[in-house]
This record gives sequence, structure tokens and C-alpha cells, in this order.
Amino acid sequence: MKKWQKVAALSASAVAVAGLAACGSLKGDNSKSAMTDDGKPVIKMYQIGDAPDNLDVLLEQANKIIGEKANAKLEIQYLGWGEYSDKMNVIVNSGENYDIAFASNYVLNAQKGAYADLTEIYQKEGKELYDSLDPAYIKGNTVDGKIYAVPVSANVASAQHFAFNGPLLEKYGIDISNVKSLEDLEPALKVIKEKAPETVPFAVGKNYSVSSNFDFPISTEYPFVIDLDGDTKKIAISYDVESYRSKLRTMHKYYQAGYIPQDVATSDTTYNFSDDTWFVREETVGPADYGDSLLTRVAGRDIKIRQYTDFYKKNPTTQVANFVISSTSKNKEKAMKVLTLLNTDKELLNGLVYGPEGVNWEKVAGSEDRVKVLPPYNEGSSHMSGWNTGNNWNLYINENVTDEQVAEAKKILAEAKESPALGFNFNPEPVKAELSAVSNTLKQYAPAINTGTVDPDVEIPKLMEKLKSEGAYEKVLKELQKQYDDFLSAKK
Repeated sequence: MKKWQKVAALSASAVAVAGLAACGSLKGDNSKSAMTDDGKPVIKMYQIGDAPDNLDVLLEQANKIIGEKANAKLEIQYLGWGEYSDKMNVIVNSGENYDIAFASNYVLNAQKGAYADLTEIYQKEGKELYDSLDPAYIKGNTVDGKIYAVPVSANVASAQHFAFNGPLLEKYGIDISNVKSLEDLEPALKVIKEKAPETVPFAVGKNYSVSSNFDFPISTEYPFVIDLDGDTKKIAISYDVESYRSKLRTMHKYYQAGYIPQDVATSDTTYNFSDDTWFVREETVGPADYGDSLLTRVAGRDIKIRQYTDFYKKNPTTQVANFVISSTSKNKEKAMKVLTLLNTDKELLNGLVYGPEGVNWEKVAGSEDRVKVLPPYNEGSSHMSGWNTGNNWNLYINENVTDEQVAEAKKILAEAKESPALGFNFNPEPVKAELSAVSNTLKQYAPAINTGTVDPDVEIPKLMEKLKSEGAYEKVLKELQKQYDDFLSAKK
């Protein structure tokens, strides 16, 4: 796969991902909202992933704080990764009375009226939360002039990195200090190919495409890009950008040299992060990951990273973990109070993300924000994930994170640039049929081109000729440019 998406989203304190509990009926009672015996409204939240085994314990402790500070009770129902989008569509379309949910198809559902407009509610019950957000989160989640999301503050900016298998670096004495580009990988790949033939030098799969400083105004499934190193007012085609073509030539060179699996264009093979089946892979890393500390902890082995694209704030980085309040909710203001607490109350957040203090973790002596995780933390599932629970900057910092990594995270946040397309939401309706046609054509060519299986200088002209002959591609490009021009004009 192109990148390990879950790690791309995880914060410095996330290891397990939250998830599936007994779902019951997906249709609720719309006539009234539930209340506790002592008159507190029950705030119902839908969350994505697999539920912690001790969910009742976590919520019992959390609700002591929520009850006291928000006069409410939080109830969380988990829907699994593979079913979340479909089940949320059923819930939204049925008009079920729920309060909070992890956003699914955020922009589309906001435009459909499924989510409550939070623009004014933020200034009342959510003022403390709103003021804590990086402005990019507001820009990236504004839809038609309104804000519908409560984003989890974490990796508002991210960059692509090469992640190296530390034990193999040490075993073969490989120096990666000068690796800054795809081309710089070659000497190290050659060593692994010769000395560790059982290991895949460059671990990629059929959905991989090498990254550049691009913003994708539709999605990464399409070659329409904004070249952040070029004319940022023009929609370009990735395959027409010479620097990107050069990377594809390098990929083809690596494929021919045997550094990339020969069945890569059709392979579903994954590479366990904690094994020696791979040497280098591409990963998305953000400042809240504190350098390579998160990857190292998740892999259970030393991982070394080298950055090769710039840190940018884009729509996808601001929409990684959005929570929304349903337009059907009977307790919108109370739901905002609960979300505000999850993102501003350190005791509440850390109790959920780390689990029970003294069992899962303990404070490092002499420190207010450093913690040591205990064996139960990594055994089974006894805590929630950080990336989709609350403000990652309020999480205690794991003891394996160095002071230098903390300083670097702050520096990245301060210096990260905003994409010119931040806040641009493409409306696909005028060219829906054409997008489908373009997608079908890309499926025939893109996997082989992107993974280096074929010569890009031979196959890209064939792809572009076919796209242009069908007409759909140019209609999409024209409509996309028109909408982007309107967006840029409105910003002035």
C-alpha cells in the first residue's frame, strides 16, 4: 500500500485504534432524547474502529468529569472500520436522533444538511475549543461559508517520509544521513538486494504512487493536482509535471533492478511493520508523531525516518479526524460542551487515551507531562486511540520522546505552510459521469505506471492520448479549473 494510513493519522500517544461493540438497531427514537435517572441528558456518539475491551471502565471514569462539568453523560457506540461509512449512511438517511459522530464523507454530508451548523454554537458552548484550534482547521473544514466540524487537533500539517527498518540499517552499516529524495535511496537498496535477498528493498504495493509536493483538489485517485512547487493557480496533471515524471523513471529503474516486487502492480502483499520482510517504505508523518518515536513504538523496533516532501496544511490534513453534531440532535449545545471537554480537559482525555492510571501508565517522576506505559497498556485493548479522541497536544508525552523531538514538533507547526487550495471543496456534480469515465481509464494504466512496472515515457503518452480521445478528462479539467478560479477570486 502507498502508506500505512493508520500510522499517518495516529498521534504520539495512539497505538490501538478504537472500534466495534454490539451495534443493535441503527434506527433510534426521534421523539425524545435519553436521560439518566438523575436527569442528565445522554449524549450518543458514534465512533469508528474497534471498541476497547474495558469501554465501560473508561466511560465510567470519563462520565464523572463530564457529569460534573457538562451535566451530561456520554455513551459511545462503535462501528467497525470496514462498515463505518455504509452504516453511517443508513443512520444519516434514516434521520436517526443521535448527537455526535466521527465524520463520514464530511463535505458531502455537510452540504446535504446531515450535520448541524456549528458556526454560532462554537462562539457559545465551544469558545474555548474554537480558540485552541489552528486557523487551518477552520479554513479546511468550512463548507459554503459555514463550519460543521469539531476537528481533533493533531497533525494539521504532514509530510512524506522514507521509513527505514532500523535493525537492518545497523546490521549492514547503511548510512541514510544524505537521503533526501527517491533517487538517494539507490545505494542503500543495492546493499539490501545483495546482502539480504529475502528482504524487499522498497516495500510498495499496487496502490502506491510516489509522493511530490502536490495538493489533490479531488482526491489522490485522480491525476489532477496543484503543483505546490510550480504555478499554484493552475490545475495541472501529475503525469505532465517533469519532476514527477523523473520520479516515475527512477521507480522504473528500481523495478528493473529488482528493488521493487516484480508483481507489484497486482499484489495485495502487506509488510508487517515489526518484521524484516522490508527495508524501506513510505510513511506520512506529522509533528504530533514526534519524529520517528511513534513509528518506533508501534513497530516494536527502531525505525529511522528521512523527510522528502515539505510540510503543508491541506484539506486532508485538517479533516483526518472530524467530529460532527447531527442536525437531528435534540442536545446540540450539550453535545458541543462534551466535545469541548474532550479537547480541553487533560484529565478526561488522558484517562481515555492511556486508560486507567496505575494500571496502564504512570507519571515519570519529577515530570508533569511525561508518562511511562506499563505492560497492560500493550496487552489487549484497554484504552482509546489518541488520533480520533481529542486534542493531541493535551496528551501526556511518552517517555521515549526526546526534548529535541518536542522542540522540532513546535518548529514544524510554526513553519508549516498552507496550501493555496486549503478550504477549496470541488463540487463533482457537473462532471459526475466524466469522473467515472476518467477513473475507469486510469485503472487500466495507473498501477503499472505508478509502481515502476512499465516505462513511463512509453506508457504515459498512451494514457494521455486515451484520456483526451474520450473527452471526459478535458471536461473535468475545465470544470475543476473554473471552480478553483472562483475559489481563488473569492479569497482576494
